[in-house]
Amino acid sequence: MYLPEAFAETRPDVVAAFLTSHPMAQLVTMTADGLMATPLPMMYEPSVDGLGSLVGHVARANTQWSQSGPAIEALAIFTASNAYVSPNWYPSKGEHGKVVPTWNYESVHVRGAFVVHDETEWKRALVTRLTERHESSFAAPWAVADAPPEYIESMLKAIVGVEVQVTSIQAKRKLSQNKSDADIAGVIDGLSAVGGDSARVADAMRAP
Repeated sequence: MYLPEAFAETRPDVVAAFLTSHPMAQLVTMTADGLMATPLPMMYEPSVDGLGSLVGHVARANTQWSQSGPAIEALAIFTASNAYVSPNWYPSKGEHGKVVPTWNYESVHVRGAFVVHDETEWKRALVTRLTERHESSFAAPWAVADAPPEYIESMLKAIVGVEVQVTSIQAKRKLSQNKSDADIAGVIDGLSAVGGDSARVADAMRAP
């Protein structure tokens, strides 16, 4: 992606936290019919000797998985809230008027080899890890073992595990870092007043 230096996020812990907090990805690969994208939650698993992996699963009926392999590159795109920024929020508008609208957002692009896993135990371990991660915030978390074993077996047969063996990560936080402190404060106030996703972008702007 286009990545000006002012907006590049290179801190591994910040990037890993982003991928954990915003797990829904658009998984893009090239197929015989052209580019194909599948929205799916993917879990980032760092590695001590590399960039780690993204893992998830798709429906067996989804043909994207059938065109995979170590030589096939995948691109997983993760995004957070985004928001329109009005020039009216910049104090500098009153000083010189040289301001225009823009958009603030955060995005991480992860590239790597696209491989699949159809072994039952690999898929069982994956859905167990995914469930434990996403149920952990509930007072009474659901567990894979709560469902009848034969039902889980049938569900595992209906999915295929996918993995992106990461070769590169690009992270972009376009949050008005190229503006003056006064203009940044004005944008935060404006986004907060709008509310919703805009307020969440304001919160991201306040973060270090």
